Amino acid sequence: MAGMPWAVDLYAYRANRAAPIYLAYRGQIAEPELDRRADIRQNGRQHHCMLSPIFILGPTGCGKSGVAVALAQLLGHAEIISADAYQVYRAMPLLTAAPSAAEQGGVPHHLIGHLEVQENNDAATHARNAQACIEAAQARGNRPIITGGSGLYVRFISHGISPAPPSDPALRAKLMALPAEECVRRLQEADPEGAAATNLQNPRYVVRNLEIVLLGGKPLSYWRNNWQPQACGPGFTLCRNVAELDARIAARARSMLQNGAIEEVAALPAELSPTAEKTLGLLQVRQHLRGELPRRELEQMLALCTRQYAKRQRTWLRRERWAQELAPAATDTATQIATRIASMLKIQN
Repeated sequence: MAGMPWAVDLYAYRANRAAPIYLAYRGQIAEPELDRRADIRQNGRQHHCMLSPIFILGPTGCGKSGVAVALAQLLGHAEIISADAYQVYRAMPLLTAAPSAAEQGGVPHHLIGHLEVQENNDAATHARNAQACIEAAQARGNRPIITGGSGLYVRFISHGISPAPPSDPALRAKLMALPAEECVRRLQEADPEGAAATNLQNPRYVVRNLEIVLLGGKPLSYWRNNWQPQACGPGFTLCRNVAELDARIAARARSMLQNGAIEEVAALPAELSPTAEKTLGLLQVRQHLRGELPRRELEQMLALCTRQYAKRQRTWLRRERWAQELAPAATDTATQIATRIASMLKIQN
């Protein structure tokens, strides 16, 4: 949006005409839809309550993207909105396992491949974009399906954005320059309860939580509990057997490399945004490109870091008790799983 300061203000009006204008600017809504949405809006509010978002959740590699597509095809009038932190980047579809055009099955998808790797993304920004997409889909008479496994990104969409203070780059830089032990000490001193609930082995979590406490002047518990009491729609979490999930992750790592993930990373610009730099597997592929990691070990390391990430996702998702857990059999197809979800939705409605 460089050179377009007016574009930032569109978020302030997303409940009105500006939301579809912004999405049209991003290439997510064709211009004729703008007039159509205006026609629908008159009686759209009553219709929206019947089109609450459906959340398809699960750790990476569990098959949630395929299930979301199958469910959208079963429902007939649905659109998919990604809640993935990294699939937003256009230049990294392989490394982020973004669904290809064929895998999208003709279903409209949003918030996938719409950012350059130099653009930053965070849970609050993503949630605002997702909300605009949700409202636009509802206005077209379609059911929004939210799919992803990035815990905070999902939570911001399902329960509203927590008003935690935004990141302060200057303060973040100062804290990052401190030894990790010093940041832990300061967090424990400023907010003992919050520190006890923080993964102190992860410097990024420690720094961000300390930043929130210092900027907001309140303990972490205040911000963490300041959500809407109920989710904005029903949710389903795919829970596969750990051994089965590990095998799926290993197959994905192999496929990524066979299909060109190394070349994809080699073509990236030198400077990436802070969010893009955290993309899973980016560090390992760069090590390979520098000659520090053999090809065989690269595949193993990609699978390992993905398994570790999936474990953290499972821990987070277990706390999302509003979403119903589904344990599909290894032989279940995406359509079979989606059919179960559709049946459960009928019972709920």
